[in-house]
Amino acid sequence: MSKYLVKRILLAVLSVLVICVITFFAMNAVPGGPFNSEKALSEATKAALEKRYNLDKPLTTQFFLYMGNMLRGDFGVSLKTGRDIRGTIMECFAVSARIGGLAALFALIIGVVCGAIAALFRNKWPDRLIIFLTTLFTAMPSFVFATFLLMIFCIQLKLLPVWNASNESLILPVIALAAYPTAYITRLTKTSMLDALGQDYIRTARSKGVPTIKVIFKHALRNALIPVITYIGPMLAYILTGSLVVENIFTIGGLGQQFVKSITNRDYPMIMATTIFLAVIMVIMNLLSDILYKVVDPRIKLD
Repeated sequence: MSKYLVKRILLAVLSVLVICVITFFAMNAVPGGPFNSEKALSEATKAALEKRYNLDKPLTTQFFLYMGNMLRGDFGVSLKTGRDIRGTIMECFAVSARIGGLAALFALIIGVVCGAIAALFRNKWPDRLIIFLTTLFTAMPSFVFATFLLMIFCIQLKLLPVWNASNESLILPVIALAAYPTAYITRLTKTSMLDALGQDYIRTARSKGVPTIKVIFKHALRNALIPVITYIGPMLAYILTGSLVVENIFTIGGLGQQFVKSITNRDYPMIMATTIFLAVIMVIMNLLSDILYKVVDPRIKLD
């Protein structure tokens, strides 16, 4: 177990490093610069700003300077606002994490329950209804569903605000982000549940007179959750990346909206910081999902 963790941590560090290299040189390969849109800047002022932020140096020098500062915990300041980037990321991520956490919790609970129901009532009307809804939400992009929710409940019916600090404004973004993961988990749980119910140990438990509820929840559902745990890491990745669009639609001041804004403004330090931050979260979530395999099923060996 310890050997596996060390190997995964080293691979995680390598993955983040590769992402840093690709992001840094890709964003600098695009023509233009962060100060090109400032019409009032003179050439002398522009040159002074570039020197101030080391943008006048060769790209490799800029990269190593940035990585050195980052390893010391210094992500720099925004080229557009002058604010400390670390503080901005923490402030924005608090909003994104709140919405994303609720969406992930909603997707896991509803997805597992609906998947189990679909498996237990196979080929009956609850199963057909659940499969129809999951197919619909799987095929519908999050930005289309988010726009639909916004038009119906905010603009037409005026039942919910677009965005403010109240809990009511969280409902639609959470639903929009959770729709696809819920549908996917439902189908995944149903397939795994049907496979588990057909195993010999389930038939043996039933033949011994074990109550049906105990067979379903202690034996079948527990083993059916292993593929769902596998999906937790990618699901969180989807929710965070999907929030880039959803947060813009609902005008949420989260990390996703901040990331899109930084790309539009060519704010290099902010682009790098948000990319690294999201990459680290993705790596950690995937590592945790692997460890959860062992917790759910002790028979699994991590090599």
